[in-house]
Amino acid sequence: MNAFPKSDFCFWESSLLSLLDRMMPIRSLVVPSILVLAALTVGFTWTSAALADEPADKPLSIIEQRRAIMRGEAAGRTKVEERKSSKSDLEKGDITFDDLKFDIEKDEAFDPEKLTDTLKFLNGRTVKLSGYILPSTLFKETDINEFVLVRDNQECCFGPGAALFDCVMIEMVGDKTTDFVTRPVTVKGKFVYDPTKYQYPPGVGPKGASHFAVFRIEGLQVK
Repeated sequence: MNAFPKSDFCFWESSLLSLLDRMMPIRSLVVPSILVLAALTVGFTWTSAALADEPADKPLSIIEQRRAIMRGEAAGRTKVEERKSSKSDLEKGDITFDDLKFDIEKDEAFDPEKLTDTLKFLNGRTVKLSGYILPSTLFKETDINEFVLVRDNQECCFGPGAALFDCVMIEMVGDKTTDFVTRPVTVKGKFVYDPTKYQYPPGVGPKGASHFAVFRIEGLQVK
């Protein structure tokens, strides 16, 4: 934190004393008030600077992340560059959210004809996909068997105003569960394209969207 500039303080001090000399008749009353005000001003400046220097990487709880999302904040997520998997990675099932992109605008009705060859290739295959557990859709922090996995782009990734390829529904298989964490996780499981399960009832949602999701991973493991 930078110290209070000495030259500025001396100028402020001399100006204050000059003012007090002209107010001699009531100096005994003004001096304490002025000094208290000065102390509060300098203290506030130092405190504000100190708080600004504090690290902001403390993990947020589900409640804190929900509040951050309601404020339009990213809850600590960091924007990443677009990265699509190579052909060999796709064959191994190592995919990214960028592999899920297809030609659709936010809040546009879903058209299955726009699915890419990559998505058709991935349907039914075992994949590994990294992203964030969306806290606003959780009701508990442990033993979670269903959640929404979202990409890491500091934007709204689920629901109205989101692109369908920015989220994947995760449904854990059998009695498998996971716990909520604020760091990125990697989900392994069967990738499924499902155009019916995640439609808005009765097929038309906010702003004309027809679905809130079209992809699912039947989870075997979350790391």
